[in-house]
Amino acid sequence: MERNMKILIVAIIVIIAAVVVGLYATGSFNTSSTDNSLQGQEVHVAAAASLKNVYDQKLIPMFEEKYPGVKVTPTYASSGDLQKQIENGLDADVFMSAGNKQMNALVDEGLVDNSTNVQSLENKLVLIVPADSNTNVSSFKDLKDVNGTIAIGDPKSVPAGQYANESLHNLGIWDDVEPKLSLATDVTAVLNQVAQGSADYGIVYATDAKSNDNVKVVCEAPKDSLKTIIYPVAPLKSSENDTATQKFMEFLQSQEAQQVFEDYGFTIHN
Repeated sequence: MERNMKILIVAIIVIIAAVVVGLYATGSFNTSSTDNSLQGQEVHVAAAASLKNVYDQKLIPMFEEKYPGVKVTPTYASSGDLQKQIENGLDADVFMSAGNKQMNALVDEGLVDNSTNVQSLENKLVLIVPADSNTNVSSFKDLKDVNGTIAIGDPKSVPAGQYANESLHNLGIWDDVEPKLSLATDVTAVLNQVAQGSADYGIVYATDAKSNDNVKVVCEAPKDSLKTIIYPVAPLKSSENDTATQKFMEFLQSQEAQQVFEDYGFTIHN
């Protein structure tokens, strides 16, 4: 009787081992996607310059680990420049802008289906100075009386510059500030000017300021001086990698991705 019991136990162990091996062989225990339809696909992402750190450092590696068959290729620039590049045929599957103006333009031109346009994130506009600055400036209004150079993104194409323009106009100090301005090609260039000391002040997103230890934040733009800063994201109608593009869009809206955005200083738009 005892011998038969031992044989039965051994047989059960062998069966369990065989089942486990089979599950691993079929990928049932694999946390990454094994969807063969994704193998070899590439997602081209056109993203605002202020998203470079969070994408390169966290989100793209996370997505490619989750979907090993997919490669994500980013293009970073000001949202206005990206809009123009997309209009001129940029190979892009997903566009994430730092403002609705650029996304809405693509919707109006039939390049984006507005039903897929997700109002994704929020950011804040802040005034920064070099980390070793002894400035007495404590508000945006104080910029009226400063003598140094103030760097902002070019309002013609850079959303951060457009927000800065809006805030300074609404505060009634644009005419006083304009002669002191240094216009940059994107918000990262503004950050670098201040960090390197070639500009005495700069207006950037809070997330940009958080990413560089060579600058410090003086204050936020008054809430009543500009509208909420929204980052929309949408797939382009011309995308040729529909499955991978959809997976990437779903990933950006997942809880794990949203937590990363928050870790980098963004706020999830509700």
